Amino acid sequence: MNETGKSDGLDGLKVMVIDDSKTIRRTAEMLLKKEGCEVITAVDGFEALAKITDQQPEIIFVDIMMPRLDGYQTCALIKSNRIFRSTPVIMLSSKDGIFDKAKGRIVGAEQYLTKPFTRDELLGAIRRYAPQKG
Repeated sequence: MNETGKSDGLDGLKVMVIDDSKTIRRTAEMLLKKEGCEVITAVDGFEALAKITDQQPEIIFVDIMMPRLDGYQTCALIKSNRIFRSTPVIMLSSKDGIFDKAKGRIVGAEQYLTKPFTRDELLGAIRRYAPQKG
């Protein structure tokens, strides 16, 4: 942390959180904003896909179990777009099975976090995969 209380390197980083749970979206948004990130939220894959083109997030967290378009489908669509193919996608799920993790890898996810995730897990994933600033 620097003297302003923010972690170095995350200021201005655009992070998208896609989850149908208001609690998860709010929690992630609060944690990330404290670190200086710009946070974009979406309630499902359809809303996220509409926002991704406009907002161009640098890293995306996506819940697996969502109505209409699940996290696997959303991730596959993001990764099939040549503009966003290299954008890191981290899957979020309350399921911790090996099949779920493998399926996440198949659709192109960089990492898989099990809910409830900790602040350190969330920030660790960002530091590992997000493009470094400065």
